[in-house]
Parts: sequence; structure tokens; C-alpha cells
Amino acid sequence: MLKVRVIPTLLYKDVGLVKGTGFNSWRRVGSAMPAIKVYNTRDVDELILMDISATVDGREPDFDAIAELAEECFVPLTVGGGVRDIEAVRLLLRAGADKVTVNSAAYARPELITEAALRFGSQCVVATIDAVKTGDRYVCHSHAAKQSTHQHPAEWAQRLEQLGAGEILIQSVERDGTLQGYDLDLIKCVTEAVSIPVIASGGAGTYQHMHEALTQAGASAVAAAAMFHFTEQTPAQAKAFLAALGVPVRDSQRVA
Repeated sequence: MLKVRVIPTLLYKDVGLVKGTGFNSWRRVGSAMPAIKVYNTRDVDELILMDISATVDGREPDFDAIAELAEECFVPLTVGGGVRDIEAVRLLLRAGADKVTVNSAAYARPELITEAALRFGSQCVVATIDAVKTGDRYVCHSHAAKQSTHQHPAEWAQRLEQLGAGEILIQSVERDGTLQGYDLDLIKCVTEAVSIPVIASGGAGTYQHMHEALTQAGASAVAAAAMFHFTEQTPAQAKAFLAALGVPVRDSQRVA
């Protein structure tokens, strides 16, 4: 088993960070720059920064703002939100992002994934899937989970891998911000469908939840936002907990 990653997620809207439940993201939780500076000292493996209003507002990413944040970020940074074409991918990487995540645009124009992978390498391309459970079936949604695509996450994940994505970020819309645990069935259906790494997101509330996503659902990494915003739990302590249970994690120098 490869070493797993613990990844804080920062949701950016207008001028600051937000968090809510079920993708409503109504609560202000601070500013991005101080959060990044804190995580620089918290022994995180990576950071995910999502502009959650860009696609819905029909605007491109704020490349200048990303450049300022990336300059102060000393861990690998994945950036998403408003990515509609290959030029946006190029400009985000130029601004300092290590990876770019694509979501809504891939449904309208799947070849964007291939273009980005061929030009910049699959390792730079993270395909995000926002899934909603309708009855007994999972359905992919786009535009901040406001539009149904009628695609099943496992089938869409396979397609994204074929197109050239280097990684899948699977998010449960219902579990988002609840702190009640990841949707293990959702994660597992995706990890069993693809051979590329899968990041689990949506619902983490304890270190045990992370352990379950990694060992029971086959995730390669675990992402969390509310857990780190609203509790005393930290990424370094999460890694220590996982390591104590035999999960291979990246070296940790801190426990704070």
C-alpha cells in the first residue's frame, strides 16, 4: 500500500473561506492566507483550494489571488473552480498550483481532461466528482451540485481515467460538512472502478472515519474541511492515529 495523504480542503467564496453542509457553504470561517500559513506549520501532505462560486457565477478563476496564495503555500497545492478551458489550467499552474481540478467543464467537454493531461501531465489533472444519492442510486452533479448529469460516479470515473485524469476526488454532497463520516459505499464503487488514486471527501468528523475510508473503501487519500475548521483535531494527529493502526503515512515531524 502506498503512503496515504491527509489533505485539508479550503473552500473559497468571494473574499474569504466558507463552510456549511450539503454544499450550502453559508458560514464564514476566516481568510485563505492565514489558513494557508497555519497549514504550512501543521505537517499537511497537500492542500486543496476550491473557488466554489466561480462556475456558478460563470467566471474564470482569480489567477492573481491564486498566485498570492500559492507564493505563501509551502505544500503541494491543488486548485479548482471555474476551470473551463486549457488556458485556465495553464494559468493556474503558472500561478503556482501543483495540480488543477476539473469538474463541471468535463461533462460539457470531456476532451479538456485529455488536452490537460497531454500538455501538462496526468499528475497535474485531478477530476472531481460531486455525487448525490437519489434513492438507491448515486448520480454525478455539476455546477456546485446544482445540476444533475445523470451519470453514475463509477462509470464517469472510468471515463475520466480513460481520458487521462491522474486522480479522482470523490465528494458526497449529502455528507458534506456533517462530520458523520464518509460515504464508504460511494467511495468504494469508485475505487473499484479505477486504477488511479482516489481522494475521499465529504463527511469526515474523526480520525476513525479517515481510517475507514482508507482501509474499508480503498481510498488513497482523505480530504477534510469542517473537521479541521470546527474541532481540535489536526492533520498531524490524524496521521499519527493512522500510523498507530498500521496505515502507511508520510513522515510526520509534528503532532500539533
